[in-house]
This record gives sequence, C-alpha cells and structure tokens, in this order.
Amino acid sequence: MAIRAVRFRGHTHAELAGLVHSPDDNVEPNAWILFAHCFTCSKNSKAAAAIARSLTAQNFGVLRFDFTGLGDSDGAFEDTDFSSNIEDLVAAAQWLEQEHRAPTILVGHSLGGAAVVAAAHQLPKVKLVATIAAPFDPTDVTRHFVTQLDEIEHKGKAVVSLADRPFTITQSFVDDLHRHNPEERVRTLNKALLILHSPKDQTVKLRNATQYFTAAKHPKSFVSLDQANHLLTRRKDAELAAEVIGAMARYYA
Repeated sequence: MAIRAVRFRGHTHAELAGLVHSPDDNVEPNAWILFAHCFTCSKNSKAAAAIARSLTAQNFGVLRFDFTGLGDSDGAFEDTDFSSNIEDLVAAAQWLEQEHRAPTILVGHSLGGAAVVAAAHQLPKVKLVATIAAPFDPTDVTRHFVTQLDEIEHKGKAVVSLADRPFTITQSFVDDLHRHNPEERVRTLNKALLILHSPKDQTVKLRNATQYFTAAKHPKSFVSLDQANHLLTRRKDAELAAEVIGAMARYYA
C-alpha cells in the first residue's frame, strides 16, 4: 500500500493536512473512505492510523485528515466549533471526489462520529456511516471542562486541559454544540448506520450507542468492542473495528 501526504482547503480556506492511503497502484479500491478523528486528537492517533492501514489492506482507499487548528492543519482551534468540523468533512469529501472518487463510507471516532453523522446529510453519495465510541449528543464533550463552564461564560473563553494539553474553549464553541439536534439528524440519516462501542468505555458511556440505535431507522447495526478503551489504543481493538467496518463497506461499496 502507499501513503501520501496531501493538503487541501478546509471550511475557512485554511489548508488542512491529510494522509491518503491507497492499495496497490494496479488495483482499483473497492470504495473510498473518509475518516474523522476524535475530539482534540489528530489524524495520527493510534486508532486512526491502525484503522486506516487495516482498511487499506482490505482494498479500500482512505483519507484521514486533521481538522482546522489541530495536528498539521492550519488555522486556530479556538476559532473552530462542531459546525466547522462538519464543514471540514464536507470539504475533505469534495477534495477526495475531485482527486480520486467520492467517499461512499464515512467513519468517525468519538466526536468525529457525531460529526460524520451530521456531514452525511450533505453528502448524497455516502451509503454507510460508521461511528466508533461516539457521543450521541455533541454537548457531551463539555463534561471534560465542566468546572470551567462558568469561566468560559463569564470571560468568553478559557484555557482548559484536555489529554494533558492546553486548548482554548470559547463560549461560541459551547453555544454551537447546543444548536445541533442529534435525534433528528440520526432519525433522518437515510444511510446505513454501523455503531461500534465498548461496554467498558469510561469516557463516552455505552448508553450513547443505545441512543444512536434507538433513534436510527434501518438499516442499522451495533457491534460491541468488548475489551476496548475509548481511544482504541490496543491495536487488536482498532483492527477489529476495521474488520467489521470493512465487511459492511464491501456490502455497500
């Protein structure tokens, strides 16, 4: 397989950094997959890298990229929000269609899972959406800085520690989270939905998977990642997720 670094314009025209995984040059991929990383993570998270490589080995093309202000992408994180993540995903899908082929499968990890569900409404060629350890309601991320919500409201922003790194969270970011109606978006998805979640996830509880499954119309499937942690740091857990996604993706390719 080949891995190529790319850059393309995101929602604010800032350049976003991505990695394109391609199978053998002489073989046409079964389909193209767009991967969205977890909240404040990057395209280089263990889960993103392992899942992308495993899907490529299954003859899929994959684009994983950094949202605006994260990883190697340009822009400032404090100027982004959940809506801008959705817009970045749409921009990435459009770039993929121009350079290769439109993605027909979206995969999102954690908050990236909620984002791909939302972005799918703007991408008619998508047939399958897969969420991994995703919060049903994007406002769930505020639990990670709940003690600073008053400061954020009073000052308009605050520096919070997430995964031992400082991030500036603004009131506009918090307000934007509350503008989204997750139940409506899942109910009207009109795509196949694959929900992957661990019953041992202590960051995003299993009840979120139940909410996705209850709100979604068929076709929908749930797979338990029995021993996984939230970030899928064990390679075998990421590869299990990729095997399941690959099997479903071949069906919908």
